[in-house]
Amino acid sequence: MKGLIVCRTGMGSSLMLKIKAQKVIDKHGWDIELEHDVLSGLNTWRDIDFVLTMRDLTDEIEAAGFKAIGITDLMNSDEMEAALTSVIHTH
Repeated sequence: MKGLIVCRTGMGSSLMLKIKAQKVIDKHGWDIELEHDVLSGLNTWRDIDFVLTMRDLTDEIEAAGFKAIGITDLMNSDEMEAALTSVIHTH
């Protein structure tokens, strides 16, 4: 499975989300490859199973045709774990 993590600028929150998500993935031993990019680069990606982002960007990402997983608090590990668990169970 492959996930893309995006934020508006591609620097701060997407990198933090990637670090937090990778910790959850490693904890469970899930086979998920993560990349991160800026929101404007979204349409250059192919074969992405989901896009992990901040909740305020999910509508934009879904409008572009991607499955979006929105996080409200990037420091909340429980929220991240629940979001990724739902991805695993629906894939």
